[in-house]
Amino acid sequence: MIDIDRLIIVFDRGLRTVFGSAQTLRPVPGEALVDAPLDERQRLDAAALMRVNHSGEVCAQALYEGQALTARDSIAKEALEKAAQEETEHLAWTERRIEELGGRKSLLTPLWYAGSFAMGAAAGLLGDRWNLGFLAETEHQVVEHLEGHLQKLSADDQKSRAILEQMKDDEARHATSALRHGAAELPEPAKLAMRLASRVMTRTAFWI
Repeated sequence: MIDIDRLIIVFDRGLRTVFGSAQTLRPVPGEALVDAPLDERQRLDAAALMRVNHSGEVCAQALYEGQALTARDSIAKEALEKAAQEETEHLAWTERRIEELGGRKSLLTPLWYAGSFAMGAAAGLLGDRWNLGFLAETEHQVVEHLEGHLQKLSADDQKSRAILEQMKDDEARHATSALRHGAAELPEPAKLAMRLASRVMTRTAFWI
């Protein structure tokens, strides 16, 4: 049975994620780097890529909050809550970089959060091994996604690259942690469905 106090906390976190400004305990990666001048096309592309990454972090935050809410095992819940906490830092980093680039966050942020939270809560109901397997596969796909963005970014945009590199390291660590705690390997149809959903989100968030 879900604790009502826990539900209220999760709801409050959701509101803060969607409508507030995220905070970070760690320094923003690349903060000390000089912000090299970018031409207009490079700046717009970088802002759009960072908007996609911010939307991805909103989805990840919602997924893990939903999964933690319905997780049964305390170890699985702890791993999910830790991942969610670091995703909040990623939110803060990408949000700040979007502002520096003169861009904006996705207009569909509430939709990304609500849909991902529902998926996460459903995954949690399947049992902890599948719940952690969902976490591990999500992080594997995020790492691939970040590697693709690093290839697309201008070589001069070292500040954005520093953020994405640190995010990639964190996501890989989350996947390793999930596997260490007994994550199950998801079936290929589930992995494909996750990739398709991610593709819809990334392509939409790039423009909207």
